[in-house]
Amino acid sequence: MIILGIETSCDETAAALVENGKTILSSVVSSQIEDHHAYGGVVPEIAARKHLEAIVPVVQSAMDQANIPTQDIDALAVTQGPGLVGALLVGFSFAKAFAYARKIPWVGVNHLEGHITSVFLNEKTPEFPYVALLVSGGHTSIYHICSHTECELMGQTRDDAVGEAYDKVSKMLDLGYPGGLIIDNLAKKGDASKIPFPRAWLDKSAYDFSFSGVKSAVRRYIEDTPDYKNRLSDIAAGFQESVVEVLTYKLIHAAKEKGCRDISVVGGVAANSRLREAITNEALKHGLRVHVPSIDLCGDNAAMIAAAAFHLLQNGQKSGMEDDVFSRAKSPMGQKHR
Repeated sequence: MIILGIETSCDETAAALVENGKTILSSVVSSQIEDHHAYGGVVPEIAARKHLEAIVPVVQSAMDQANIPTQDIDALAVTQGPGLVGALLVGFSFAKAFAYARKIPWVGVNHLEGHITSVFLNEKTPEFPYVALLVSGGHTSIYHICSHTECELMGQTRDDAVGEAYDKVSKMLDLGYPGGLIIDNLAKKGDASKIPFPRAWLDKSAYDFSFSGVKSAVRRYIEDTPDYKNRLSDIAAGFQESVVEVLTYKLIHAAKEKGCRDISVVGGVAANSRLREAITNEALKHGLRVHVPSIDLCGDNAAMIAAAAFHLLQNGQKSGMEDDVFSRAKSPMGQKHR
């Protein structure tokens, strides 16, 4: 089954063709980073307008790259939410029209489910059940993944998502947007031990997160240190280590509690080099196998949406013309709570 995937939840317009939920035939992503850079974050109105400009060329480019004509597309997948409503509507409306005109099945996909499924586009994939850490600009959660269509939420952030914390700290330090890559690169030049920011454990036996405290600690350090601009690399390293240590500890211990051999790290922040290194090192100590998407599949992309849709369609799920987008997170994969 060849599925055309479309993703427009935030500031990337993406299209991809994926066969049987596993083989990427093409993947095209058009980023809006330069359009939002001057504002220090994504401007919803600008994002929606840019998606309108890009959606047709991006879809055509994905089809050309795969050398697949429209008549060979078996189904269509599109991000339904969560995300920016204006941005989501561009992709969702396009998908409805495309599927209606071609008379093919289509399905709206939960963006979080797409990220979770992204590791199944790797050559080596996790065995069910396993534990997944989803870290992005809007979400920080740990899931016990039971199958392609069922999971259990073990814990989530109580305030900022980790990617959001990176962006806000970067803005405090006048480093620019997006903050994740900037801080990651700057931290490599610093010494995390010189400025030890607090670790927000909350409850070490549970799996919820909080990043507002460390963000506030960075703000206080800036206010109390007149020459802080001479210590930017150490601030970046200290902040990053405080975040990575908590994420790593809770993921490893969630896997141990569930008796899982496999763990995954997905979402935009999964591209962070220090997080990947720390989790890989800790997993090795505990005999766990780590699964992380390739860098190009960590951020928002349409291949993961098409891959997730394959399993939904196999499970008998389809969308109708009356369906609409949603802005706030809904439970992925028939999620159960602890």
